[in-house]
Amino acid sequence: MYVYDEHDRQILAERVAQFRDQTDRALAGELSEDEFLPLRLQNGLYVQRFAPMLRLCVPYGMLRSDQLRRLARVTRDYDKGYAHFTTRQNVQLNWPALEDVPDILAELAEVEMHANQTSGNCIRNTTTDQFAGVQADEVADPRPYCEIIRQWSTFHPEFAFLPRKFKVAVNASEHTDRAAIQVHDIGLQLVRNDQGELGFRVHVGGGLGRTPMVGPVIREFLPELDLLTYLEAVLRVYNRYGRRDNKYKARIKILVKALGPAVFAEKVEAEWVHLKDSPTRLTPDAVERVKVYFTEPEYQTVPDQSDALAKLRFEHKGFDNWIAHNVETHKHPGYALVTLTMKNTGTPPGDISDQQLDQLADLADRFSFGEVRVTHQQNVVLADVRQDELFALWQAVTPMGFATANLNTLTDIICCPGGDYCALANAKSIPVAESIQRRFDNLDFLYDLGDIDLNISGCMNACGHHHVGNIGVLGVDKKGEEFYQISLGGSSQHDAAIGKILGPSFAREAMPDVIEKIIDVYVQNRNDEEAFIDTYRRIGIDPFKERVYA
Repeated sequence: MYVYDEHDRQILAERVAQFRDQTDRALAGELSEDEFLPLRLQNGLYVQRFAPMLRLCVPYGMLRSDQLRRLARVTRDYDKGYAHFTTRQNVQLNWPALEDVPDILAELAEVEMHANQTSGNCIRNTTTDQFAGVQADEVADPRPYCEIIRQWSTFHPEFAFLPRKFKVAVNASEHTDRAAIQVHDIGLQLVRNDQGELGFRVHVGGGLGRTPMVGPVIREFLPELDLLTYLEAVLRVYNRYGRRDNKYKARIKILVKALGPAVFAEKVEAEWVHLKDSPTRLTPDAVERVKVYFTEPEYQTVPDQSDALAKLRFEHKGFDNWIAHNVETHKHPGYALVTLTMKNTGTPPGDISDQQLDQLADLADRFSFGEVRVTHQQNVVLADVRQDELFALWQAVTPMGFATANLNTLTDIICCPGGDYCALANAKSIPVAESIQRRFDNLDFLYDLGDIDLNISGCMNACGHHHVGNIGVLGVDKKGEEFYQISLGGSSQHDAAIGKILGPSFAREAMPDVIEKIIDVYVQNRNDEEAFIDTYRRIGIDPFKERVYA
């Protein structure tokens, strides 16, 4: 994990002092709301329905135990005792007082945390796979490249006021995409060419919101050392041609679609000619400088645990379910990847209390070299757990509420805070998620259904990524009443797709019945153990529509 040097600390301290002065002037009436707006946004501060919301940056989803403990203290001292993990691996506080935000940022800076560029028309937090560096099938560890992008993009004067917000994601697995790169402004897939050289396949122009799009490939292979100069070329083309007269048409996806991917790529290549040999071009030494912060921990030789684990799984059904669904193979023998689900029925997806944050810190120190990872699905990963400690970990997390073995099932719902908090939301998301979880609160049935992504957003801004859910739920306003629109067939994987709208929307109380009818159609039509998304693609939307609207 990257550790800040003296330059990082100085920049961060200066930024906190600068925002403290800006906040004081805003509270004193010396800055108008319009003047304060871009300043607070680039420090992660929103005005929500009932209180400000502060979004904190978690670079590539990684948190140390001391950072978790500081988050716990901040939520106790300045908020209402809980925080929220987002779909972009960040943390949000929903109830801070405006006058306290500079103090919060100062406390977080002491443990190398910040809210820089978590909002505003700038390059946001770069995200990646929560299993980065420890999965067996990745091309290379993507975290150093995320850190390189973070250092390059933070406070970059040329890209501080883009036409609209800008998001970058990096993926390294050849078989799965846990970072949803094709629905980002720039998505980077680590690849190797025919000569075995490392580089990136570059997607540009993906995104959700009002006009959801899957980002097309504009370059099949970008050499590793050309990463920053090429990104700079993309941003310059966007800065030059992106619309600024209409915020709904200002995202880079609109520009890519208007020009066409081929023409957009030509413009990027033409701009890149002037940049590819500039001082921004990476060197092997520059890459290596960052890679040294992501070296492997001190793994130990762990005797084969297959017999012992098999015995424990036979004796404890709950442990067996947890191993089968929440534990993945680690690239280092004797270790395992463990996902702790934040999806207990009755708890808003992604929410975590101050007590649980402290407990997570203790778990990280005891079981996983003092680190955790936040996931795109709003869960938490302990990435380096010894296999001979899995049973002890399961026993520890069960009373904490982290052991629900529903990972990737219908009740592992991605959900934005919705109308309970957000001023932009048309409808509440959390009650819908809970009602669906309660209707399908049967693990054996969930396991029979297999993997299903159900995503819920309270408005078209799509913070819950409903467009790419196998089943997507969107809150809409109908004459002042909250209704919910269903889409089917979305995917955020390598076969990324935008879901198709099923038809007219439904009242909130009807939602569990509607989801049940959709599941019934799937069960009646699937072949053997065919996944929901595959059945949908084979039979199309009409059978679902006929059942739901019968």
